Amino acid sequence: MKDAVAIVTGGGTGIGASVVRQLAARGVRSVINYASSRDDAEALAAEVGNGSIAAQADIVDDAACRRLVGAATEAFGRVDFLVNNAGRTKFANHEDLDALDAEDFVDIYRLNTVAAFQMIRAAAPSLRESGMGAVVNVASVAGVFGMGSSVAYAASKGALITLTTSLARVLAPAIRINAVAPGYVGTGWFEKRLGEEGFARLNARIAAATPMAMAAGPDDIAGPIVMLLDPASRVITGECLLLDAGTHLDVGLSRRPGRE
Repeated sequence: MKDAVAIVTGGGTGIGASVVRQLAARGVRSVINYASSRDDAEALAAEVGNGSIAAQADIVDDAACRRLVGAATEAFGRVDFLVNNAGRTKFANHEDLDALDAEDFVDIYRLNTVAAFQMIRAAAPSLRESGMGAVVNVASVAGVFGMGSSVAYAASKGALITLTTSLARVLAPAIRINAVAPGYVGTGWFEKRLGEEGFARLNARIAAATPMAMAAGPDDIAGPIVMLLDPASRVITGECLLLDAGTHLDVGLSRRPGRE
């Protein structure tokens, strides 16, 4: 992977930033896409210090996606990997059918699903030429089990998983496309809103409820993403890897055997 080039959307913070750091450790240069987190993205580019660059683009706009890919090829002459990490949600109780309107669905779907398609389409010619082109879409267990922050979010991530399967089929063998479906991830977003003590309590509660007795952080999700990009994973395409510390093993169960 040394000297390869990756585009990481939403790359300035959270999971995206962890992906950039772990790719840099393997010699991969990243185009760190951001919509509004300029300071974070530029600081990260300086931190990894391997020629990675920050690039602003609102990837809801198809033309912006094409410009982003163009910026990558202009800077580095190639694009080998794409990580579709950018996303958004709106918190709404699933049982409250009036909590969301059509615009909420469209707004969430545009970034979580359509933008990922646009990025893949824009990057496809460069990924084909790479010889090791690979894409990882960051979905969610919400899209697998119909849970999470809102019905609209779950639906958008479910669509992203289906998009992964469809495009993995049609873009093979030149480009591999996989998805990861994280469960809870303890990012700075939670810590800012809950404070240090509240964040620690949340992580403890999550850890107590998972078979692996852990609350995942961004680095825990970045590792499998980098693994799926690695050419050593060339037999893997069209898959959705659950990254939830085993929580899916308990779906539909009121209590795990042997655990009160």
